[in-house]
Amino acid sequence: MGAKNSKSQPPILSQPWRKINWDRDKQTDLQFVKHYNPQTEGQQLRILLHGPVGAGKSSFINSVQSVLQGRMYIQALADNISHESFTKKYTTYKIQKESPNTFYPFVFNDIMGLGPNKDVLVDDVKLALKGHIKDGYLFNPVSKISEDHMFYKKSPDLNDKVHVLVLVICADTLPVLTDEIVLKVKEIRAAASDLGIPQIAILTKIDRTCPEIKQDLKNVYKLEFTKKEMEKLSAEVGIPMNCIFPVKNYHEEIDVDNDTDALLLSSLRNIITCGDDHINFKNQQASSDRYA
Repeated sequence: MGAKNSKSQPPILSQPWRKINWDRDKQTDLQFVKHYNPQTEGQQLRILLHGPVGAGKSSFINSVQSVLQGRMYIQALADNISHESFTKKYTTYKIQKESPNTFYPFVFNDIMGLGPNKDVLVDDVKLALKGHIKDGYLFNPVSKISEDHMFYKKSPDLNDKVHVLVLVICADTLPVLTDEIVLKVKEIRAAASDLGIPQIAILTKIDRTCPEIKQDLKNVYKLEFTKKEMEKLSAEVGIPMNCIFPVKNYHEEIDVDNDTDALLLSSLRNIITCGDDHINFKNQQASSDRYA
């Protein structure tokens, strides 16, 4: 999938092909996230991350935590060298607010990565979408969870179900993304679509795709190269361009950075908006069914 980076320097456009006001939009998005509350009291928005092994799912969770905490934060364990999934369990991550014992009304679920072997089974991901898998389940790469398993939830409520599915893909591995993984991604997407679950794609490690972005993150939307990579991903898995967001996860920094925060918050706001729309639609359906 894709092609190797050209040795010649890609041209930097005078105007970005996707507009972002780095300072103003960051503050606007941050305030949106900080003040977000679902319309239904007690509702929790559940975000499920999936994607190939090593794509940066756990690092994305840590990066979002860092943005909202205003400091480096490591809760989801990540690994940079293993070719097998470092995440083995179905894990729910809450993000604490400034006040003790108060949390944002959205959670991230991290799962075992997709790979050529010893990866998460697509059937388990489908069950997770429906809310049937409890937090802490240890994935079995050879057999899906059974209905009599202690971590199987037979009657999930709306809070248990996934409200937005996020595909996390590493930008510098796009050229070597295998057909097998693409097929698994498409199967998971089809299952989510059948359930009406909206989908977003996060393109991570964009700073490693070309030196112009590594030198200045603001160049990300000024390069046709980035747009073409996003178009390739869109064509391959079917996610629309306006639902694909390039980001740089925190991985070597010791302090947060304004430009990194801006891209992360832009993606997070859109994830929350899509998930919230899904929750409201499901609640409307439930109300209609009660009065039908």
